[in-house]
Amino acid sequence: MSFYQKIRDHIQREEMVSRATVVHAPDGTNIGAEMLVYPDGVTDGSLGNALLDAETIKNAVPLMQRTGSKTFPITTDLGDFEVFVDVFPPPPTLLVFGAVHISIPLVKMAKELGFRVKVIDGREKFLTKERFPEADELIFAWPDEAVEQLKIDHNTYIVILSHDEKFDEPALQSTLPSQARYIGAIGSRTTVAKRVDRLKKLGITEEQMSKIHGPVGIEIGAKEPAEIAVSILAEIIGVKYGVVK
Repeated sequence: MSFYQKIRDHIQREEMVSRATVVHAPDGTNIGAEMLVYPDGVTDGSLGNALLDAETIKNAVPLMQRTGSKTFPITTDLGDFEVFVDVFPPPPTLLVFGAVHISIPLVKMAKELGFRVKVIDGREKFLTKERFPEADELIFAWPDEAVEQLKIDHNTYIVILSHDEKFDEPALQSTLPSQARYIGAIGSRTTVAKRVDRLKKLGITEEQMSKIHGPVGIEIGAKEPAEIAVSILAEIIGVKYGVVK
């Protein structure tokens, strides 16, 4: 199977992969050599030199956390090389906890922005294909049950919207220890402050708590569901590109 086919298969399985290519070599003989590198450091193929492979892995794995591409200078006993690492992330995943009115435009807009979208709710009557025709998956479960079956990594963005603390707090408790890149929760500043106090008592650390974006979304004076969805996605996009912390 070609590297192209392997990359395509990993993207379809929602798995990240990077391809390293030698673009400069001391004697020119290694130019064009390729190797696939996975987030756990496992590789497929070789660039033709064990030290070159090892140094490339050291550079490629952190780069996959930023889902970018970069050329790295690498010096080995054979001389100076340059290796171009191209990261192929799967589409980012948006997990929407709460099949509420705001979620409807949020799901639709997120799909237009290239997200895979999954909606989670424990109330089956709200979690329907009629309300969320664009969603990739509807998960009928309570947050802790859903998180057990979900893959949450640095390419995952989470929005918690139910406005019901019996659902929102378990959703936060279950997702804050994860590697999710963004976790936003709806609620006023007073609600957020009270929620933080309760989560501390449940064992959530200060570091984990700092990941919460709450009130969710960028402040644009949004009032209507679609406007709130815009503010949420604006914040998510800002986090994705490093503009919003």
